[in-house]
Amino acid sequence: MRAAVLNAGRIAVRDDVAAPRPGPGQVLARVRACGICGSDLHFARHGERMLALDREMDGTGDAVDLDRDVYMGHEFSAEVLEFGPDTEESAPVGAHVTAMPLLAGPDGIQPIVYSNSVKGGYGEQLLLSAQLLLEVPNGLPAHHAALTEPMAVGLHAVNKSGIQQGEGALVLGCGPVGLAVIAALRVRGTEPIVAADFSPARRNLAATMGAHRTVDPGEETPWGTGDGHRPLVVFEAVGVPGMINDVLRSAPRGTRVLVVGVCMEDDTISPFFGISKEINVQFALGYDPAEFARSLRSIAEGEIDVAPLITARIPLDDIGWAFEALDRPEEHCKIIVEP
Repeated sequence: MRAAVLNAGRIAVRDDVAAPRPGPGQVLARVRACGICGSDLHFARHGERMLALDREMDGTGDAVDLDRDVYMGHEFSAEVLEFGPDTEESAPVGAHVTAMPLLAGPDGIQPIVYSNSVKGGYGEQLLLSAQLLLEVPNGLPAHHAALTEPMAVGLHAVNKSGIQQGEGALVLGCGPVGLAVIAALRVRGTEPIVAADFSPARRNLAATMGAHRTVDPGEETPWGTGDGHRPLVVFEAVGVPGMINDVLRSAPRGTRVLVVGVCMEDDTISPFFGISKEINVQFALGYDPAEFARSLRSIAEGEIDVAPLITARIPLDDIGWAFEALDRPEEHCKIIVEP
């Protein structure tokens, strides 16, 4: 089969990748659409750094060899082709499905994220865990269903923040993650939602997804744009050094900060800022099965319109171009690969 791979920092399309075969508890599926995630861009550029940090943290960083083909793609929707032996058919053959990117097998559970062996969504076929399959309802298009995963990231961040009715939200950074946070806040009924980004295109998308006000940080400060009497929850979705410290320095007393932007470099904070104002900082990653299912339902039922986020749909052969194009925030937000 054909699949795109990362090898030594470069994206290439292989025509002779061995097609996967489903084992017990697994499903063979044909990929219909797969979104390109910012974490894939991070891994392509900072893979060695990410693996080194994994080694420091829990010793798992040697699981991926960057000098061999690495399979990626975890924002997918697909068509069920075949169930493995002794596997209960959790959806009909031919069904349009999505699933959390986790593959159960004899060696335990492996993420469908970056791997030298587990095929991802940047290819014609992949294996899924039968027990995690979710049928896509309401005739939702494949390229919309593929955004279930990033929308679940936003929902998880909002849930982790514990934001309540009567609390305002400030979202710093309106890339795909920040936009997913805004969408989840709007569904929850949060008001006001203020969004800040240097990019006019991304500020426009933030308004489309539910922000009540957008701010260009180059022209005005995002601090003080809401109701000064409301408790504030800040979502840091930029992920560059200095952002967390700037939030600690600038945020009102008692602010809660939810960090969802992935900074790939060492950073420094001044604890004095946070201590002086009793600021609570929480980090968030991923989602749980209920949040994933809820995000699919929100898209399928029209609570969240993901169509404005999709700025290109491409064949597999154009994936190298797409990885470069996503550096241009005025042109692209979410690019969908259709193998």
